[in-house]
Amino acid sequence: MLGTDLMDIMGSSHAVSGFDLPDLDITQLEQCLAKVSQIRPDVVINAAAFTRVDECETNETDAFRINGYGAGNLAQAASAAGSLLVHYSTDYVFDGRKKEPYLEDDEPNPQSAYGRSKLLGETLIREYCSRHLIARTSWLFGRNGANFIRTILAAAKKGSPLRVVNDQRGSPTYSKDLAAQTRMMLEAGCRGIYHVTNSGACSWFDLASRVLEWAGISNISIVPVSTSEYPRPAQRPANSVLANSRLQRDGLPAMRSWQLAAREYVENQLREIL
Repeated sequence: MLGTDLMDIMGSSHAVSGFDLPDLDITQLEQCLAKVSQIRPDVVINAAAFTRVDECETNETDAFRINGYGAGNLAQAASAAGSLLVHYSTDYVFDGRKKEPYLEDDEPNPQSAYGRSKLLGETLIREYCSRHLIARTSWLFGRNGANFIRTILAAAKKGSPLRVVNDQRGSPTYSKDLAAQTRMMLEAGCRGIYHVTNSGACSWFDLASRVLEWAGISNISIVPVSTSEYPRPAQRPANSVLANSRLQRDGLPAMRSWQLAAREYVENQLREIL
């Protein structure tokens, strides 16, 4: 999902090479070292991850192998080639107990295997590659791959009543916008950890309700429920809103609101569902 948008947006102004399985397996250190050494890029961007949060609970070994040690492998390869490493992390590194949006300096305390594996990736990158940019983002949606918005619309088109959690808050983020923001941050020389999301926040219920509205679907029942009424294998943070404070500190423009981004996505990218 993110990789496709990165290729499109970066490729308009930079020479870009993209790799996916089986051409490059980030869990194999020797493959990472060989590929990066061969190309010797100015920047290595890691958009690979095991993001199926509930599956991470039952496949914790794979989660750590990909999200943790895989990121560490790329960090070692980037460092050896003198490249900058860009990596995407997650709001799930936080426990969700804070009332206000999370700052970049807030102490991580992940409550799920997914969050723990992503935090390990951050740690290994900082250890192995001094030239890095880690962008924590949240609630990603885009034209390629599965995401919440696509799932909600597909369920609604089947005519099923919807029950959607209303006590988890975050910032929906369009992969196209994240890719464009990444390019701007690279060109501005950003380094270290940043929070990078579309502006504003909502609950999953709020997002689902707006999606149905934008799609012109009014004959489907949608009911707000609590997390306790909709148990899942992985614990979700109640508040995972990320404050984009370092972007503001650096004088970089904020990303547009989640409402504008999500509405554009629904109206322009999901016509095959509608």
